[in-house]
Amino acid sequence: MKLYNSMGPNPHVVRFFAAEKGLGLDREEVDLMAGDNRKAPHLERNPAGQMPCLELDDGSFLSEVTAICEYLDEVGGGESLVGATPEERAETRMWTRRIDLNIVENMANGFRYAEGLPLFKERITTIPEAADGLKQIAREKLAWLDGQMDGKDYVCGDRFTLADILLYCFLAFGKQVGQPFDESLANVGAWFERVAARPAASA
Repeated sequence: MKLYNSMGPNPHVVRFFAAEKGLGLDREEVDLMAGDNRKAPHLERNPAGQMPCLELDDGSFLSEVTAICEYLDEVGGGESLVGATPEERAETRMWTRRIDLNIVENMANGFRYAEGLPLFKERITTIPEAADGLKQIAREKLAWLDGQMDGKDYVCGDRFTLADILLYCFLAFGKQVGQPFDESLANVGAWFERVAARPAASA
């Protein structure tokens, strides 16, 4: 397998997940700053022009980080980062979906429409006037999640999962682009330090 990699939080999710699974992936860098993800040959791999993209051993391609990670979970060895039972998998997917829709998407678009506007305004439709509101929604949903994590080590209780990896990579990104999370969120803060201490977090 080969990972078409670049800067940004989405590729970080896949690298972190693969490292947790003990999977070594060949990598090929795609220059996001130069817009190579929006040109051939990358558009032949992923017509959506997004990063990352995983080339499978049969020559086919997968994109979308949750799909890639679930595939790696199934083909990789060791403990599942999605779940060992239908109930665990459903719980992981529920929290991954909540985090993706409520926090990740709002943070990402808040960045694209504000700090990232010079890079994105010629590539996608941007809504600069929505940036502050999107960032505020992400903050509110993270504060809600902080309450839900009371007494938990990880998002799904004592299980470290894809939900944690997705949230960590975007909160780490947010700290670099003007969206640091509120340090008064004690549960999220303790969780963040716990996840950051995992060796795979630096993948």
